[in-house]
Amino acid sequence: LAQLLITLSLVILPIFLLFIFIVNKSSTPSDFPKSYPIIGSTLAVKANREQNIQWLSSILQKTPSATYTLYEFPNSNNIVTANPSNVQHILKTKFHIYPKGDIFKSTLFDFLGHGIFNVDGDSWKFQRQVSSHEFNTKSLRNFVETVVDTELSTRMIPLLSDAVNTQKVLDFQDILQRFAFDNICKIAFGFDPSYLLPTLPQTEFAAAFEEGVKISSERFRVIFPMTWKIKRFFNTGSEKRLKMLVSHVREFAKNIIRQKKKELKEKSSIESVDLLSRFLSSGHSDENFVTDIVISFILAGRDTTSAALTWFFWLLSKNPQVEKEILKEIREKSSMSVYEEVKDMVYTHASLCESMRLYPPVPMDTKMAEEDDVLPDGTVVKKGARVTYHPYAMGRLKELWGPDFAEFKPERWLKRDDNGKWIFVARDPYTYPVFQAGPRVCLGKEMAFLQMKKVVAEVLRRFKVVPTGDDGVEPVFVAFLTAKMKGGFLVKIEER
Repeated sequence: LAQLLITLSLVILPIFLLFIFIVNKSSTPSDFPKSYPIIGSTLAVKANREQNIQWLSSILQKTPSATYTLYEFPNSNNIVTANPSNVQHILKTKFHIYPKGDIFKSTLFDFLGHGIFNVDGDSWKFQRQVSSHEFNTKSLRNFVETVVDTELSTRMIPLLSDAVNTQKVLDFQDILQRFAFDNICKIAFGFDPSYLLPTLPQTEFAAAFEEGVKISSERFRVIFPMTWKIKRFFNTGSEKRLKMLVSHVREFAKNIIRQKKKELKEKSSIESVDLLSRFLSSGHSDENFVTDIVISFILAGRDTTSAALTWFFWLLSKNPQVEKEILKEIREKSSMSVYEEVKDMVYTHASLCESMRLYPPVPMDTKMAEEDDVLPDGTVVKKGARVTYHPYAMGRLKELWGPDFAEFKPERWLKRDDNGKWIFVARDPYTYPVFQAGPRVCLGKEMAFLQMKKVVAEVLRRFKVVPTGDDGVEPVFVAFLTAKMKGGFLVKIEER
């Protein structure tokens, strides 16, 4: 049966792809999608799946209310919006009827299980409540002054210095991912995976984690969702590989959990309380549940900050005046304590916000309607419909950011006080939902900014990051669970 199904898919798939090509041959990525009886816009969606983020963004830019409804067989309607009023409605006003939904949860369940980013209701509330204690001022100060500062001074800076001396080309995206991975593991597990050693090792846990995320996210991109489910049922192909990777990640995590349980049992108190210790101390000792929680936090902590910094350093290389202003601020703050220095970097903060406006780490996020509803712009939502808000498109709307929306301009986040000093002016979270908004707003937002500003300060103080790619050629923005720069970010490091 397995062989028959695979054979049929190999026959049907090329025919289907040829049909997609013929139907869409005359279309450009910015065209509104064609819709057909029964299958709706499925052909256009599948034809543009490799550039889905940009394609949907171009549609929303041309739609009066920045909201568009796609029908994609065999799923129900998918409503995509970049309208701040609709975003507020989904994420706050009617939060209770727009949960993650079964499609999202079932697709990522094998990897994330019942972790905080893959659940709703009471389980989500509990995990959020316990996790929130990890993000108080004392913990944030400790994170910046010990974990981040140590990782920079003992690993990243020496590695970049060596690249200066050897004229080595580095994949800076990979470096930043390794850096963030070490940091989040220390916070979440109280464990150092040592992924940013000078040899850039392919440690089993980190490599398995990364590949597991990639295969899990590719489930969203297959033409027929049933394809990966059939492969999983018969334990073949990429699903067989994913099963092995998940098993390795979970077993590794469980060993750490057992060690942490032993440590908690032997000591009445622990000086540095990590996220894992908090959950174990809360009375939840089930290894599977705690493993789900920690894996979710590693995913969030590793991929989001590294994605944001990758695009930030690329934008900086194209905007020397912005780099000059950031350097000026870094030198002015150099006499302050580590925590106070990064906390008070206003221009750098604005620059990071501006970078994430154009290249958000999570460019789209989807909810599932549990009831019939009507969005503020009049869009009708039927029960079971998917509703997707689109931060990538929102950052490119002239109506929200003005005619210069395509420019990298940190000053749009700033104003001068009476003494001529920059003051940061935040946008409301529904116009700028990069960290989500409402009850599910990102708990780690301040931690992420502190970490990113510390990296920017230490790297730019010593080095210039110079891309090796062709001038005028923009890297390709791709998204799995979070954004990536396709092919990595190849750079040379120069001493300042």
